Amino acid sequence: MIQNKYCDACKIRQRSVFKKAFTDEIVFKAFVKDIVGIEVEPSKIETEKAFQPKLGNIAFKYDIFAEDVKRRIVIEIQKVEYDHNFDRFLHYHLQAITEQQRSSEDYSVEKTVYTIVVMTAPYKVHAKTRELYKDEVLISNLNPKNLKGIERNIFNHQLVFLNPNYKGEDTPNNYRDWLDLIYESIHNPENPQINIQNEGIRRAVEVVSYENISPEEWEEAKIEASKRKVITLEREEERNEIAKNAILEGSTNEFIAKITGLTVEQIETLRNEIKKNG
Repeated sequence: MIQNKYCDACKIRQRSVFKKAFTDEIVFKAFVKDIVGIEVEPSKIETEKAFQPKLGNIAFKYDIFAEDVKRRIVIEIQKVEYDHNFDRFLHYHLQAITEQQRSSEDYSVEKTVYTIVVMTAPYKVHAKTRELYKDEVLISNLNPKNLKGIERNIFNHQLVFLNPNYKGEDTPNNYRDWLDLIYESIHNPENPQINIQNEGIRRAVEVVSYENISPEEWEEAKIEASKRKVITLEREEERNEIAKNAILEGSTNEFIAKITGLTVEQIETLRNEIKKNG
């Protein structure tokens, strides 16, 4: 790992700055190559892409969308963790597949779809399974398997979830570089520890450096940061309320930490507050 000596503005935490970095062709192609292992030559890289006419009753807009003659690439960034995120992005992924089939007489899907979802918040307990997933990388594809467990490469579409909040010791470098870039830009933006020997990472840093951000982009980033602070405060209040209720019901610190994401120290502080006010 190399400390980025010239990155005071490596702040990809704002969605607008994230889009500026990842719509750069060099960054986009390097990211896609490292994450899904394919070379792409996108004819155009778009933001806020919506299909017209829309399919179904859900208004889909893709953060970053690009395609070449063989592939369709979708990149989404999710800054706040909701219970429905996995379902939501499955819808996004399937929409990008089914949109290619506009006629009831033709069921062919010409382009393989790769959807990459970047989650910047820790996962919550899954509403259906009641499990708390702590995986840095999750990969799903639609290829069927036979009864011997052998996968048949029929569809090849991939849905990839990246979450840098759960650092894995065995995560390969092709994921590691980008996960570190995202995590450090959020948690250590003034002194990020990232691998600028990776050409894509180095280019991303250059794209979002101070001199390359317009006044309008800075203003948009500031507005977004203000909104995020409000959401963070609301979420913190919600987690504290859940924790307090769990304390009153006699739950252990370990259980409360699991369902809220709070630390044991934070939970103990809440316990003391309840005793003091009780």
